[in-house]
Amino acid sequence: MATLEIRDLHVSVNVPSGETQEILRGVDLTVKQGETHAIMGPNGSGKSTLAYSIAGHPKYTVTSGEVLLDGEDVLAMKVDERARAGLFLAMQYPVEVPGVSVSNFLRTAATAIRGEAPKLRLWVKEMKEAMAELHMDPTFAERNVNEGFSGGEKKRHEILQLELLKPKIAILDETDSGLDVDALRVVSQGVNRVREAGTTGTLLITHYTRILRYIQPDYVHVFVGGRIVEEGGPELADRLEAEGYERYVAGAGPAVAAEAVVGESPAP
Repeated sequence: MATLEIRDLHVSVNVPSGETQEILRGVDLTVKQGETHAIMGPNGSGKSTLAYSIAGHPKYTVTSGEVLLDGEDVLAMKVDERARAGLFLAMQYPVEVPGVSVSNFLRTAATAIRGEAPKLRLWVKEMKEAMAELHMDPTFAERNVNEGFSGGEKKRHEILQLELLKPKIAILDETDSGLDVDALRVVSQGVNRVREAGTTGTLLITHYTRILRYIQPDYVHVFVGGRIVEEGGPELADRLEAEGYERYVAGAGPAVAAEAVVGESPAP
């Protein structure tokens, strides 16, 4: 059974003043194959830092702690090695890749993961079926990756990658961000298809509970001030919907300023 273990993870980043600021301040979390964990917290709490640190983003410096995938040291791996080992990151703001078609991008990624190129005829069939499930126009396969895509189209493309690559651990960073009701339902259905296969552990990062109406988590973790401050089941998400994060935020620490530098919006 594939297992991602995060042990006492501390991560820092350089802020505009030139100083180093700690964002993650001792994160402990274990995600096993087939499980779905929801990380919930306010803006600037360090959620995206956790995702990007696991994936190997160069802006983040791990100062102490461990990240293990099936006992192997993830932090010692290069970014592409982490992906080949079975880690997948669906980004909050997917980037454009001019000059590379969606079809070529996905087949190249699948070749790297599977160890051999999928047979073209079978691959085209597999990709078309997955795109149809996500209500994606077949012509998207020949467009450049994310170039000119709407927010919803970018997120569907992320889930298309997830379905085709079948990773051991999927980290979904604010997958619900910018989606209308219909797109949220379609994207959530894609995540659920992967979950139902039972071969992927999912770490779902979000501010809101609306995506959890479609994707039922096994565990919910409240993330504030660079650490997990409370854990529970789906009922914890319901409580957060009713009460918000205010009770956790007081005295949570200085993660907010640094997060604003590297991708998350500062807390209002």
